[in-house]
Amino acid sequence: MNTIERALAKKKSKQAAEENRQEALNPEETQQAVETHAHEASAEPIEQVAQTETAATSQEEVKTEAEPVSTNNDGDDNKQVTTRHLDINLSELEERGFVSLTNSRRVVNEEYRVIKRKVLNNAFGPLSKTLNNSNVIMVSSPRPNDGKTFTAINLALSIALEQDKTVLLVDADVLRPSVMRELGVNFDKGLMEYLLGDVDSLSEVMYSTNIEKLKVIPAGESHHLSTELLASEKMWETVKEFSSRYSDRVVIFDTPPLLGINETAILANLAGQAVVVVKENNSRIGDVNEAIKQLNPDMSKGIVVNQSTRSRDSTGYYGYYYSGNN
Repeated sequence: MNTIERALAKKKSKQAAEENRQEALNPEETQQAVETHAHEASAEPIEQVAQTETAATSQEEVKTEAEPVSTNNDGDDNKQVTTRHLDINLSELEERGFVSLTNSRRVVNEEYRVIKRKVLNNAFGPLSKTLNNSNVIMVSSPRPNDGKTFTAINLALSIALEQDKTVLLVDADVLRPSVMRELGVNFDKGLMEYLLGDVDSLSEVMYSTNIEKLKVIPAGESHHLSTELLASEKMWETVKEFSSRYSDRVVIFDTPPLLGINETAILANLAGQAVVVVKENNSRIGDVNEAIKQLNPDMSKGIVVNQSTRSRDSTGYYGYYYSGNN
């Protein structure tokens, strides 16, 4: 190796030594370069993981929204419905002669205790096994203005006083509905709207009240297809649901009069019991007999005599009597 070659080799050796010395003095720059390279290599996988987690979270949120917990599942298990509520003026009802929910022992309370006991025995006693929908009671009369709505409401109020029973009062007199008017309350939609499909859930037309054990379903707006709606499979399924869903529930239908109304004959095939209200000195025997013939022969039947004068050896007030064939 000549002199020039030795000089070049020595110079390269010094340059290499200087580079090694600089690297030793600046380790952070080297580390930053490594980290930058590593970040560039891993940035895409990290983003993909984040997107996957976000998608999973979104799916969970959608699932939660699609399966809400129902607040009122009468008749519907998967519908979230705000319970509607009615406040009934109990003092006014009492003044008008309805069953009292106070501790006072009024005559009308005692009379309906007798009536409801027979109805409850049929609904839940040994006879219930021989009846179809034994806890579903229709209240009707031969003709209008015999007091059937008054009787239906009083029977419902009396049963609401029971410690181990609840009651659902349904206004099924879709031609001349009067239950809500007698109770002094307003409503939006009712049974007809449910059968027509104008509301999705039965809970939307079922009203809780300030009487803890009483719920009410209004008739809704009259409709020209009311006969067909009451005879529909949806109505049959609804009544079956009423009858079987709660073991402690009594369902009372205030129905149209029995004579000359097609809807009542249909409802008579849905109930297990019938309470026929007749008005003394107003209902004719022929009408009463004809009305009884309109009922399902397999159902339990009872007659309530409205405004019936008691015998001389009693207190002499107007009363309500119940007599049944079962």
